Amino acid sequence: MRKHIYIIAVLIFLVSCTSNTMYKKPENLIPKDTMVSFLTEMYIASSAKNIKNKFLRKEKNYVMYVYKKYKIDSARFDVSNAYYTSKIEDYTEVLNKVKSNIDSIQEIYEERKEVKDSINSKKKLLLDDEIIIEKLERKNTKLQ
Repeated sequence: MRKHIYIIAVLIFLVSCTSNTMYKKPENLIPKDTMVSFLTEMYIASSAKNIKNKFLRKEKNYVMYVYKKYKIDSARFDVSNAYYTSKIEDYTEVLNKVKSNIDSIQEIYEERKEVKDSINSKKKLLLDDEIIIEKLERKNTKLQ
């Protein structure tokens, strides 16, 4: 008898897990393009909370700033996110655009870093050249 109860419980569990829940489109749905921008900044903000500032403290919660910027509350985001996740093709499209945005932002910062590094190395070379020239001039004045 016990085996039958376990088998029935497992079957009920499996059947309940395979349902495709499609939510109705909510009235205050966040548009796809806004959702892409919002999620891009949310991923950046959530990863930034793990970075320490110059005083070696983690004290800012940037996620709240993103909510304020887009004038979206967490309830509206949850409803919109649930709707988009029920339509996997739409959500995949949104997430691919978010990934593309983050990759583009990363490329921009890497290019800026390379430019900054090259400028710093040129400044260092110029300073080294100036020091060498100064030493040569001192040496020349001593020889005269």
